[in-house]
Amino acid sequence: MRKSKPKKRILLPDPKFGDPEVTRFVNNLMLQGKKSVSYNIFYDAIDIVGEKMKNNETAPLDIWKQALENITPLVEVKSRRVGGATFQVPMEIRPERKVAVSMKNLILFARKRSGRSMADKLSAEIMAAFNNEGGAIKKKEDTHRMAEANKAFAHFRF
Repeated sequence: MRKSKPKKRILLPDPKFGDPEVTRFVNNLMLQGKKSVSYNIFYDAIDIVGEKMKNNETAPLDIWKQALENITPLVEVKSRRVGGATFQVPMEIRPERKVAVSMKNLILFARKRSGRSMADKLSAEIMAAFNNEGGAIKKKEDTHRMAEANKAFAHFRF
């Protein structure tokens, strides 16, 4: 849009936990408009996390939120062309984008896992992220490493 920024859409809270953050995650998880299927996958994954981490006092939803927080990157690199050369310029991420990137990474690496159902794979990835391990954590560390390596080009920020 040339003139104005589009207004933010307000997400309705999810039916079980009453949290709009869950709705946002489910929307990212959804394929081909099947929202009820992705709600079922998410709730099953949260139940599995609750079962497997009984000895941990925190609630399964709090485990999921902590896992998301653990995989949220602080910086990212963007390509910037300066005089024929392309530089990877490290930049801080906007807060909304941080959340979006972390959710998408969690879902991406959950889909890549081997397992029976998507709920199993998602719960395994949530528990791995909660314990600071797994593919999504590795992706965050790689992003940070790339930004650190290219911090000499930080003055090319736009």
